[in-house]
Amino acid sequence: MEKPSANLIAQTALFSSLITLVIIGGVLFIARNAIIDYLDGKLDLPATTRATEVSRVDEDIVGMIEQVNPAVVSVIVTKDVPVYERYYENFDPGGFFGGFTIPRLRENGTEEREVGGGSGFIVSNDGLIVTNRHVVDDPDARYSVVLPDGTAYAVEVLARDPQFDIAILKISEPLQSALSYVEFGDSNSLRLGQTVVAIGNALAEFQNSVSVGVISGLSRTIVASDNAGHSEQLNQVIQTDAAINPGNSGGPLLNVAGEVVGVNVATSQGADNIGFALPVQVVKEVVKSVKEYGEIVRPYIGVRYTMITEAMAKQNNLEVNYGAFIIGGENPEDIAVIPGSPADLAGLVENDIILSIDGESLEGKDLATVLRTKSVGDKVALEVISKKERKTLSVNLKKAL
Repeated sequence: MEKPSANLIAQTALFSSLITLVIIGGVLFIARNAIIDYLDGKLDLPATTRATEVSRVDEDIVGMIEQVNPAVVSVIVTKDVPVYERYYENFDPGGFFGGFTIPRLRENGTEEREVGGGSGFIVSNDGLIVTNRHVVDDPDARYSVVLPDGTAYAVEVLARDPQFDIAILKISEPLQSALSYVEFGDSNSLRLGQTVVAIGNALAEFQNSVSVGVISGLSRTIVASDNAGHSEQLNQVIQTDAAINPGNSGGPLLNVAGEVVGVNVATSQGADNIGFALPVQVVKEVVKSVKEYGEIVRPYIGVRYTMITEAMAKQNNLEVNYGAFIIGGENPEDIAVIPGSPADLAGLVENDIILSIDGESLEGKDLATVLRTKSVGDKVALEVISKKERKTLSVNLKKAL
C-alpha cells in the first residue's frame, strides 16, 4: 500500500487546523455575552460601562458649576483718566519763512474708563464679596461687579488685608434680586490629586471661565509680583494645575462639592499649568472679622521671633530644627516679648521656642500664618521649649494694635 505523501499530510493538517479555529471562533462569538458577564463578576466591575462612569463624573462637576456660578462675579475697575486732544500751534520765527504749524497735544478734561479687572465671589446674601487685594488696591479708582446674568452693582471696599492678598467688598446699592452665595470648605483637609475647579473672569474678558484640575502641591511659599513691580511673599498657598489666567485673581477654587477651598491669586510665568490659591482657612477669619468688627482684626501674642532653619539650629546648637525662636533685636526697643502681651502673661521669655499651636506643628509653617487662622479671644495651647524643658502654655489671644 502506497504511503501518503508529505505534502498531502501537511495539507490535511492545515485544513484541520483551519476547521478547528473556525469552530472555536464560532463558539466564542455565540458565548460572548456569557464570557463578559463572567469576567465582570470575577473582576468585580460595575454593570455600567467606563464611558458611563466618566459621564457621571462630568455631570457631577457640571451640576456643581451650575449651582455655584451665579455667586462668582467679575470685578470691574474704572478711573477718571485724562483726555488728550491734538491741536496745531503757529510758528513763525521772525517772519522769514512765511510761518508753519506744529502739532501739539493738550489735556482736555477727563473721562471714566475701565482700567483693570479681576474676579470675586459672594459670601453672604447681603452682598459681601471676597477678592484679591491687588485687584482693588487703587484708592482713587471706582469698583463695580457684574453678575453672570449681566446685572451690575457698584461696590465699596470695606477692607484691604495688609498681611494677605485679600480684600472684602460690599454691594453699595439696592439689590435687584436675591443673591446666590458660596459656602466655605476646609483647606486643611485637601489632598494631593484631589479634583478642584477654578472659576473667574479670565484675561478680564472671558467672564466666568471654568477650568478643572487637581491639587498639585500644598503649603507652598511663593513671591508674587504684579505689573507695577510690587511683590510680596505668600505662605502656605495651594498649588493647582487648573488653569489660572490674569483676570482670575480673586475667583474661587472649589472642591467637587462646590465649597470654596481657596482664592485664586497667582500663576507661574514661563510654566504650564502652575497656579496658586490662598487657603480658605485664612479667608474665613478675614470675612468673620469684617462681619463682626467692620474691619480686619487679627489676634497677636506679642513676641518678636525668627523661624528656625536647619542651618540656624546647627549654628546655635538648638535642640530642634524647626519652630519660632523668640529673640530680641539689636535696638533696645526691639524687645523679644512685649510687656503685658498675651505671651508675657503666659510666661514666655526670650530664647523660648514655640513648636506648635493647638497641636498644629510649626515645622514648615510660619507662626504668623498659623495665628491668622485664629480669632481674637481664642485660648490656644502653645507647645514650647523653655530652658531645655518642653511644656505647654495656655495663651489668650488679644486684638493686634
